[in-house]
Amino acid sequence: MIKAFIFSSFRKHQSGISLKLMLIFAFIFAAHLTLSSQPVVDYNIQGIPFNSVSLNDHFWLPKIEINRTVTIPSSFQKCEETGRVENFILASGVKKGKFLTVYPFDDTDIYKTIEGASFSMSVHPDKAMDHYVDSLISIVAAAQEPDGYLYTARTIDPKNTHSWAGSERWVKESELSHELYNSGHLFEAAAAHFTATGKRNLLNIALKNANWQNSLSIAVAKIPNKTTRKIIFPL
Repeated sequence: MIKAFIFSSFRKHQSGISLKLMLIFAFIFAAHLTLSSQPVVDYNIQGIPFNSVSLNDHFWLPKIEINRTVTIPSSFQKCEETGRVENFILASGVKKGKFLTVYPFDDTDIYKTIEGASFSMSVHPDKAMDHYVDSLISIVAAAQEPDGYLYTARTIDPKNTHSWAGSERWVKESELSHELYNSGHLFEAAAAHFTATGKRNLLNIALKNANWQNSLSIAVAKIPNKTTRKIIFPL
């Protein structure tokens, strides 16, 4: 008798829950239909490209002009004085030597300065700067290996690489090599340069590097000390 009562109560309780769930699902479905039938409306305020903005104020305009005439040329000069440009020349094989700077990510200082110069040229065309940037791009192109790999810390002397680079490509990418980091800055510079000038000289370098990376596969392999490392190898 008690069992029958408990079972009957459970059935009534279960029926109540089922009814509630059905009502909830019906409400959600109706709300979905209502929302999906509404036209998609974007924000009332839209951003505009930065190169569509002209400044003529007394605060920002002088600073932007200083950036164009002083800061960017000074950054390029430092890239030359510190051996960053020379690293690319050595990687091209034009002459022999050793990696001249401190870190394997020093390549990116050239990329970032080209990116900054490109943004500047987007709003203020500058033939002299444009010519200089093209000369640097030619040096970068010559340093790129035939398959698209671009990393001066290894290419200069593959048998005696920077301690962060590892004995082979990619074996220290998950640690300190910065191989993919360098590529990322190259891609950003190439996009900015193409947007500013319409030229494909730097973009083609970046695409060659990106297409080569796209042909690689990443796997995790065990190494003797039972830790793991990333290994990237051609398919």
